[in-house]
Amino acid sequence: MDEQNEKSINAQREEKVLEFWRENNIFEKSLEKNKGGKDFVFFEGPPTANAKPALHHLEARAFKDVIPRYKTMQGYNVPRRAGWDTHGLPVELQIEKKLGLASKKEIEGYGVAQFNKECRESVFEYISEWEKFTDRIGYWVDKNSAYYTFDANYIESIWSIIGRVNEQDLLYKDYKVVPWCPRCGTGLSSHELAQGYENVKDLSVYVKFKVTGQESTYLLAWTTTPWTLLGNVALAVGKDVEYVKIKVSNEYFILGKDKLNLIDSEYESINELKSNDLIGLEYEPLYPYLKNIIAGPESEKINNAYKVYEADFVNTNDGTGIVHTAVMYGQDDFELGTQAGLPKFHTVDEMGHFVNGTEFLEGRFVKNEEVAVDIIKDLAHRGLLFKKEKYEHSYPHC
Repeated sequence: MDEQNEKSINAQREEKVLEFWRENNIFEKSLEKNKGGKDFVFFEGPPTANAKPALHHLEARAFKDVIPRYKTMQGYNVPRRAGWDTHGLPVELQIEKKLGLASKKEIEGYGVAQFNKECRESVFEYISEWEKFTDRIGYWVDKNSAYYTFDANYIESIWSIIGRVNEQDLLYKDYKVVPWCPRCGTGLSSHELAQGYENVKDLSVYVKFKVTGQESTYLLAWTTTPWTLLGNVALAVGKDVEYVKIKVSNEYFILGKDKLNLIDSEYESINELKSNDLIGLEYEPLYPYLKNIIAGPESEKINNAYKVYEADFVNTNDGTGIVHTAVMYGQDDFELGTQAGLPKFHTVDEMGHFVNGTEFLEGRFVKNEEVAVDIIKDLAHRGLLFKKEKYEHSYPHC
C-alpha cells in the first residue's frame, strides 16, 4: 500500500469514528455519565474567529482536549465551554485595512461606535470554518453554550471578580514598561510582538556626562537610542564592574576597565575605581528639558536625579560599563527609577513625538533617523559626544 492510500484510509477511519460520535451523542453521554461527581471545569482560552484556523491551533487544541478527556476517565464531571475572543488588535487591524484607516486619529474621525460595530460584525467571519475544524479534529467542547468576550455578562463577570479582589485588599496599582506602537496608539503584548522583531542598524552614541565639581571630568555612557537621552535622569554602575579614570589630552574619562579598547588615542591611567567610588556622584543634565517641563508630584523627585546609582543589570558586555538611564523608556531603567525614587515623566507623547518644551526636537517623530543625527550634531557642538557608530540589533516592530 502506498503512503497516499494509507493516509486516505486513515482519514476515512477517522471520519467514521466522528460520524459514530455524532449519531450517538457520545460527547453528551460522557458529560451525563459523571454528573454529580467532583467538578473539573474547563473554559477554553478563546480563539479569534476573524481568521482561518491554522496548524498551531490544532496543536493547542490537542492539549485542551486530552486533559478534560483524561479527567472524565477518572470520574470527574467535566463541563467544558467553548469561547470566542472578540477583542484586541487582530480584529481592529483587519477592519482598519478594510476601511482604509491608517491611524488611531482616523478611527476617531470615522467614529469609534461605528468602528466597534464593524469589528463586532467581523469577528464571526470565519466561524463556520472554525466549527468544521473543531469537529474534524475530534475536539470535544460545548459549542452551544459558548461564551463571547463582548457579552455584557462576560464583561461584568470580570469586573465582579476584580471588585471582589479589591474588597479583599489584594489589588494594587502600579506601572510597567511595555512596547508601544505610536501608529496603533496602544501598548503591545509579547505575543503580538513575537513575530515582529527585525534586525536593524541604528546610530549608537557614546556620551560624555560632565561630573559636577570636577574639572573636565566625564562619565562615559552608551546608548543605541539617542532619542531617550532627553529623558535621562540617572547613570547606573555595576557592583562587580571595575572602573578606571583616565586622562586623554586635557580631559578625564571614567569607564569600565574592560572597555579601555574604546579609547583610540593615547591615554594616561589616573586611578582604578570601584562602583562604591562612583555611587552618589552628581553630573550635569545632558538636556535641561525634563527639568523644565516636569510637573505634578514627580517634580518633587527631581533632587534624586542626575546622580550615579548601582544596578545589578550593568555589565561590560556592551557599552562602557556605565548605563544611561531614562526610567520611562526601559524596563530595567524603570525598576531602578522606582527603587531610587527618580522622577517619572515623559518627553515623548503617545504618537511618538517629542512633547512641547523640547526645543529643537519639539513635535518630531523619535524614530526618524534625522532626529538621531540632529541629537548627535547637538552633542558634538557642545563637546559632549565621545564617539558614534552604526549598531545592528534586534528591535521590535508592530
